[in-house]
Amino acid sequence: MKKEYWIILIAYIGMQFSSLIGVPLLSFAGAFFGKSMGNTQIVAYWLVISFTITLLIALTLLRKEMRERDLMRDAPTAGTSVAWAIGGVFLAITAQAVAASIENMLGIEMGSENTQTIIRIIQASPIVVIVSSIIGPILEEIVFRKIIFGSLHKRINFFFSALISSVIFALAHFEFEHILLYSAMGFTFAFLYVKTKRIIVPIFAHVTMNTFVVILQLNQGRIENWLKEMEKIQAFIGGFL
Repeated sequence: MKKEYWIILIAYIGMQFSSLIGVPLLSFAGAFFGKSMGNTQIVAYWLVISFTITLLIALTLLRKEMRERDLMRDAPTAGTSVAWAIGGVFLAITAQAVAASIENMLGIEMGSENTQTIIRIIQASPIVVIVSSIIGPILEEIVFRKIIFGSLHKRINFFFSALISSVIFALAHFEFEHILLYSAMGFTFAFLYVKTKRIIVPIFAHVTMNTFVVILQLNQGRIENWLKEMEKIQAFIGGFL
């Protein structure tokens, strides 16, 4: 594995645990400058800071590689890649739905605690949407698809390299009961990457998926009310038939 890849991996792992130092430090800085902040707000600010710094490190280390057009000589055309990017969103939704159904059959309670935590933080500090919908997915695709999956795929076949990297991706979310759900998503993104040879394709699918989930979660009450209204209208119309 390239030296740059190792540095990015170390930076990403460090970011995952940086809140142990960053949150107290940010709290102290706020108190020092006379700006009182709630704990949720402090966590939100640190998420934005730590994810942004890590992404900048990754993009800086990969800038030379991204300029090497020879790496893309076997990639599909831009139009084909766009089609895969759009189709990949629906492929990811399908994979998630199938995995969720299997988990449900196994008696695993639906719903992600990680997602609910992020939604609560977003409601307190909307700026965190940048992390959940853009910076986070980009970083995860660089780390888990480009670096981990890409490095494994050079040595072993697609199935096992995608499986290993997807399980690592799932474990990194620390929701072990939903390992199948996260693995299915990771496997789908790995497929999109190997099919198009463009990391931007799984990035687009991942960003779209996360954004879709955030929008649904933030408007859950409105959606439920709308569904109830639709049921009332359907029952009213049904009364005349």
